[in-house]
Amino acid sequence: MGVMKMKKFARFFLVGAVIIIFLSANASLAALEPDSVKSVWAKLAKTAGIDPSAPIAVVDQKEPNAWVSFSLNKYSITVTKGMLELLDSEDELAGVLAHEIGHIKLNHYGRTVTRSILWGLLFRKVGSSSGIDPLDIGYALAESGFSREQEVEADDYGIELAARAGYDPWGLVRALEKMKEAGYETSPSGFNSHPPTDRRLIHVRNKAAEVSTRY
Repeated sequence: MGVMKMKKFARFFLVGAVIIIFLSANASLAALEPDSVKSVWAKLAKTAGIDPSAPIAVVDQKEPNAWVSFSLNKYSITVTKGMLELLDSEDELAGVLAHEIGHIKLNHYGRTVTRSILWGLLFRKVGSSSGIDPLDIGYALAESGFSREQEVEADDYGIELAARAGYDPWGLVRALEKMKEAGYETSPSGFNSHPPTDRRLIHVRNKAAEVSTRY
């Protein structure tokens, strides 16, 4: 092969390599596909010892969110398209979904129902002598306080579970950081069910650092 042909080949090869690198970089920044939810959930559910065949829905909602819905002894999982567009990796998705599994494994639904009944009975006894229905206040205060505790428990469980399933324990941390950067955060308030975002991030960073030493 002549010198000119060698130079042209080298230039062509270099341009091709740059294009491949560029496409690979952009692919890593692309939104996660809905099928990722099913595959990540199945892996986490198997590790946690729960039914991996629970119904999963991806809804057309721009806000990044994910939640578990309970009906009797069954549950279903919902993830918004906004969440899939915000996250960059399955490690981050695993952190979010493992948090939701935490609510299931830690029986937060059953505990919440029992607690709501008890608070309702307590506040109805003192509700007749006031112009404000203390039942409403009781529910709000009780559920906000206890729900924060449950969210922290689910965070801790989820980080551990994600690591046991082979995912990066820092996935939930990065997911929460991205939600904050996108403008979705919880402010300090007695009526918010989730802990304030900054305080929550401090906790999950410490937990992820601790779990990372064991996996």
